[in-house]
Amino acid sequence: MKIWLSGAAGHMGRAIASLAEERGITVIAGLDRVDAGCAFPICSSPADLPEGGDALIDFSAPAVLDDLLPVLVERGIPAVLATTGYTDAQLRAIDEAAAHIAIFRSANMSVGIALLRRLCAEAAGALGPEYDIEIVEAHHRRKKDAPSGTALMLSESIRSAREQASEVFGRHGRDCRRNPGEIGIHAIRGGTVTGEHQVMFLGDQERIVLSHSAENRSVFASGALQAAAFLIGKAPGLYDMNDLIGEAIPSD
Repeated sequence: MKIWLSGAAGHMGRAIASLAEERGITVIAGLDRVDAGCAFPICSSPADLPEGGDALIDFSAPAVLDDLLPVLVERGIPAVLATTGYTDAQLRAIDEAAAHIAIFRSANMSVGIALLRRLCAEAAGALGPEYDIEIVEAHHRRKKDAPSGTALMLSESIRSAREQASEVFGRHGRDCRRNPGEIGIHAIRGGTVTGEHQVMFLGDQERIVLSHSAENRSVFASGALQAAAFLIGKAPGLYDMNDLIGEAIPSD
């Protein structure tokens, strides 16, 4: 497999490049504003990316999408979009582009998180509205968006199984009593935490906690490379981690 790597000089870009080399996957070119000593050519514009790749992996910043997406569509390049913090307009643009190319979009590239999403939906449906739900996520001090895209994905999975659920982001004030159906979402930022997510189902006599901790960035790099391989030969459309794990963990 041969890939292009957007955000090549960043922490995740370097992690993907390192793992790709271990697995015999060729990075034919990167996209970034700086070179940072990469072992492959770095382009500053998506239009300058060379031909010959099978798929592009984007781990950069939301602002990159506006120039990147038209080039992907024009050249028919399948893409793994792993960046978080997109605007509503950008999400609509991704949906429109997926009518022309295969796009794999996920706010978290961990297979474990994909399984956690499924478990959260099952738990929300089985436990019912008498269980309160709180999501707590922790990331390193440099992460810009809060709450994390993964926390929002987990909330979305819960809301798909529980009618009339609403999100509350943090709590502050003299009267913060819960309202029925709330999903509390809280963000912690500090240190070098790679990524931790905890989903609590709080009942009157018991508490069920589902959690995931990423030990290092390799788990996300591995998922991104799996997603790129998954996209090769796929018809235009929008895919995610549920599609990737669908054969391993079939849905009912």
